[in-house]
Amino acid sequence: MSFIPHLILAGLIGIHSKIITVSRVSVKAGGSISIPCLYDQYYRNHVKFLCQGYYWHSCHIVVETNQRKSSSGKFSISDDTNQGIFTVTINDITHKDTDFWCGVEIVSGEDVGQYFQLSATTGMSNLYVDQQEITAFEGGSVTIDCHYKYSAERKWCRLGRTCVTNQFGSIDGTAVTINASVSDVFTVTMSELRTENSGWYWCAAGDLQMPVHVTVNELPSTTMSPSTARTLSVEPCTAQPTNTTITGAGGESLQDEHKRPTTMTILIITLVLLLLVVLTAFFGWRMIRCNKTKPRTSDITAVSQTGSDPDVRYTTVVVYVAWKDQTPKDSVTYSIINQRDGAKQMTEPEDGVVIYSTVGQHSNRMKKFY
Repeated sequence: MSFIPHLILAGLIGIHSKIITVSRVSVKAGGSISIPCLYDQYYRNHVKFLCQGYYWHSCHIVVETNQRKSSSGKFSISDDTNQGIFTVTINDITHKDTDFWCGVEIVSGEDVGQYFQLSATTGMSNLYVDQQEITAFEGGSVTIDCHYKYSAERKWCRLGRTCVTNQFGSIDGTAVTINASVSDVFTVTMSELRTENSGWYWCAAGDLQMPVHVTVNELPSTTMSPSTARTLSVEPCTAQPTNTTITGAGGESLQDEHKRPTTMTILIITLVLLLLVVLTAFFGWRMIRCNKTKPRTSDITAVSQTGSDPDVRYTTVVVYVAWKDQTPKDSVTYSIINQRDGAKQMTEPEDGVVIYSTVGQHSNRMKKFY
């Protein structure tokens, strides 16, 4: 491996490294990468820098914390003195950006440094994560997908601490699970996080490493349960949304939004039922009105008979009435019938000649009166 000669060289020239960092990182050309450099607290107030070059004694400083080499678009640096880690960021990586050193300036002695190598690729890098910065809440969990191209030993490590190589393990008392069931990717889950779990970690596949920074924040309020904290944990792009109730700034909860479709359904059903009742009442009223306005029907039959007396003619008139709303009462109607002879109209009858006719009213049957 190409970085081994640098370690030998450092030993030969008397450099005693007090810095810990990754050894080899694969990066897509044109992309960017952040590299953490862990140093001893003894160097807390010392100047830190990034040096570019194959050899330590001939590399040139490209950026440093005292601003003699200020941050630029290509390189930047930041120092977390509480954690004892300074971070360098390299942008617009090309195939020429390969050899770098994390360095600490020693005023009265030899500077100390630690070598790392970048491997720029044309396509996707040989080992990468969806994002280098992840935020979570105390009591929650984080999930990181580490994508790799070539089969090799897989590890999850904390910078300057221990590593987990099996399916289950722990780092600083925090449970770690590695799931390698999917081809070309292994998923790391850290559960029951605490604020002291904040820091730099890295995926490893063979001799390649990919740094990941995890920030664990305190719970927003003392009433929030650990289960809610797990829901609020910020995970990579592959994380799935949950239906946990979270109250927003306006006081409206997500559960209220789920109740709205139910209320709308009840309202629609009520309107449909009301419409059916109105239609039923309307058609019933129409039927009753039609029955009341139906005309009565009647049939009148007249039968003429000639008795033994040539001067007297008897006529029977039968009236049929279809009574609808009331029961008919028996009644007798008298009428005077003028005597007519055949088709010829006769003159008025002589005085004293009277023809009587009885008209009977019937309901659904015929009756004759003479």
